[in-house]
Amino acid sequence: MSEATTAGASRPRSPGLIIAVVGAESTGKSTLAQGLAARLAADTGLSCTWVPEALREWCDAHGRTPALNEQQGIAELQARRIETAAQAFDIVLADTTPLMTAVYHRQVFDDRSLDAMATAWQRRCALTLLTALDLPWVADGLQRDGPHVRGPVDANLRELLLGAGLPFTVVSGLDEHRLEAAVDAVSSLVRYRRTPRAGLLTRLQQRDAAQPAWTWACDNCDVPDCEHALFKPASTGLRLR
Repeated sequence: MSEATTAGASRPRSPGLIIAVVGAESTGKSTLAQGLAARLAADTGLSCTWVPEALREWCDAHGRTPALNEQQGIAELQARRIETAAQAFDIVLADTTPLMTAVYHRQVFDDRSLDAMATAWQRRCALTLLTALDLPWVADGLQRDGPHVRGPVDANLRELLLGAGLPFTVVSGLDEHRLEAAVDAVSSLVRYRRTPRAGLLTRLQQRDAAQPAWTWACDNCDVPDCEHALFKPASTGLRLR
């Protein structure tokens, strides 16, 4: 677990909300998880933290990517760290979950044996944020393969989420627009948590009132090309199921 971003020292009586951040490589997952944890702590007074990606740590420690028989252990480690954080904090931002391990298990080894475990665990998350492919690819560490894998990874993620009936929100946009899109996505969850700082509900109501009503539903919402055509730099995200 990373060093926490906190506001308020009380321990929650029940496990905290887990908000998963998943997506293809180089789509800003770590930046978004850290930024959203800090923002929620500042805006709500709730204790918040983010849990970094275990795979990155594993690759750095071993100087290589994991073998087929090592993938499940990495998925279980990621899950344990998130669950431990949820025992101590009101809100946990998970920079990837076992779902990402299952996707890479498919991608690299053509093996779907981790799918059932990963989708079952994902049901523990109060919300899944899927980072869009609208950021440029940047090389960073052993676990990144190249921009050519981002489309297939994104497609596999959607297939797993949709196939398991797991709701998710796509977060797009550049810089602060991406963070604002994520704040919009989680606001409906946070408004019903305890709010020790006065004025939070008013701010959330103002945020909601400022957003235009969403009336259109795409019959092909599981087709990435359909959604990607709608991306704009100042996009506030698209709600999918």
